[in-house]
Amino acid sequence: MEMEATIMALKVSEVARLAGVSVRTLHHYDELGLIRPSARSAAGYRLYAPADLERLQQVLFFRELDFPLEEIQRILSAPDFDVAVALRMQRQLLSERLARVGSLIKAVDAAITSLEKGATMTGEQRFEVFGDFDPREHEAEAAERWGDSAAFKESAQRTKRYQKQEWTQIKEELNSIFSDLARLAAAGGAPMGAEAMAIAERHRLHVTRWFYPCSPSMHRGLGELYANDPRFQANIDRYAEGLADFARQAWRANADRSSQAE
Repeated sequence: MEMEATIMALKVSEVARLAGVSVRTLHHYDELGLIRPSARSAAGYRLYAPADLERLQQVLFFRELDFPLEEIQRILSAPDFDVAVALRMQRQLLSERLARVGSLIKAVDAAITSLEKGATMTGEQRFEVFGDFDPREHEAEAAERWGDSAAFKESAQRTKRYQKQEWTQIKEELNSIFSDLARLAAAGGAPMGAEAMAIAERHRLHVTRWFYPCSPSMHRGLGELYANDPRFQANIDRYAEGLADFARQAWRANADRSSQAE
């Protein structure tokens, strides 16, 4: 199919300049089927339509959030992909990152001030930004229950490299996810509704990003664990009474939706 080269049909070099990426990157996205230009000119040049640019924007947003290309491809190719839902999720993730960076900047400023004044910071002052999160609390039990699984091995390999900064970010993201879920439940939202499933998807992607590739079916299993294990249930229900079961239903609905889309 050919399309006339109008002002709304841009060549690859023009798109690269507009988006701040290399031509090679756009060629790579094309080869992967991630962003294929809608047409080519009579001379064979790739031509990008407005819809292609919107898809590229989504790819770049997700890449900025460190999503792997394979995951971005899956998200964008889902039949029920909703740009508005994706943008809200991206904004939430960016807000979490902004809050985290803001806290770190304050910690760096405090360290600079202390250094310039020749003062010595206490251990509490140096690390108060990191909070009291201890990721090793349930490590032994996790190894006993899931030590032979590929997911546990993948998680163990990743997490052994994490420092206090990464663990604190993980904690803050989880807190944001379950706080949003609690607000939705308090407002009368349905666990099978679009907003609840969007939060469920945020959680699934959080697990994938930090621990191990979490398929929709695996995520459904996590939801069951949260609702049926008294310790997980108590930890989640501290956000709101009955939230663990609300999460279980939302996780299940999101997994069912993903299965129908495959």
